[in-house]
Amino acid sequence: MDCQEIVLVHYAGVTTESSRPAALRRLMAGPGLTPLAGVYDALSAVLAERAGLPVAYMSGYCVAAGRLGLPDVGYLTLTEMVETAARIADRISIPLLADGDDGYGNHLNVARLVRGLERAGVAGVQIEDQVSPKRCGHMAGKRVVPKAEMVAKIKAAADTRQDADFAILARTDAVAVTGYADALDRARAYLEAGADMIFIEALETPEQMAEVPRLFACPTVFNWALGGRSPTPPAAEIAAMGYRFVQNPDVVFAVTRALGDLYAEVRRAGTYAAMADRMSGFAEFNEMIGLEAVAAMDARYRPGGG
Repeated sequence: MDCQEIVLVHYAGVTTESSRPAALRRLMAGPGLTPLAGVYDALSAVLAERAGLPVAYMSGYCVAAGRLGLPDVGYLTLTEMVETAARIADRISIPLLADGDDGYGNHLNVARLVRGLERAGVAGVQIEDQVSPKRCGHMAGKRVVPKAEMVAKIKAAADTRQDADFAILARTDAVAVTGYADALDRARAYLEAGADMIFIEALETPEQMAEVPRLFACPTVFNWALGGRSPTPPAAEIAAMGYRFVQNPDVVFAVTRALGDLYAEVRRAGTYAAMADRMSGFAEFNEMIGLEAVAAMDARYRPGGG
């Protein structure tokens, strides 16, 4: 592929929960680079789908910030993440890939996580090999579990899933802890254990970044993290290297700036009138969140109609 060209795969969406893992599988098998849009609640996911993005990625970093107002250092629990994923999956038709952090325990907890996510209509899960409590992949102070412990988690996830299309993305954070060579060794072991995709977090050099897709026959994922430890080249270069997915998880940065500016204007002027042209209108927003569907149901079912 020419570095000046990029194929962004777009999927029009599906209508049933059972078909969403299959839709993600089609994206995994397809050509080009697919962007993984970071979402953290139902509203952000609806916006991602309406923008035409083919898949949503529930970022633990963003969920921790949005749901708890706290950093991504292991505060979130299994039940909180499954509940958040269920709320998101209920409002969109595109596939949802959910961040499962470190699995919230051992192989038993990972099996419970997979069962919960499948019931919620999620298309796949990302599991990483950090020691609990984990940290965002681009923060200092990470630790990784023994390789055999993560292999057991991947095997449990693969054996637990009811839908063979439910995807398992294995992430290793070993680059910053035990080195790049160990990260590659771990990734190979996770793939052999049953993972469907590989994500080596926080690659440190352009050479490492370019090598990873060549070393694995499965789809590989690159994390485009603003201000993080990895290079952040244009999408066309990432596609040319052979990555199948590029994560764009840091949507809370945009939300933080937008809301911060609005609140500052309200504090300054008493209203947000000066920012009205940067906001959705009342009718536009109501349409987006489904008010027309409510009106249609009222007309059909409410006694007397209307």
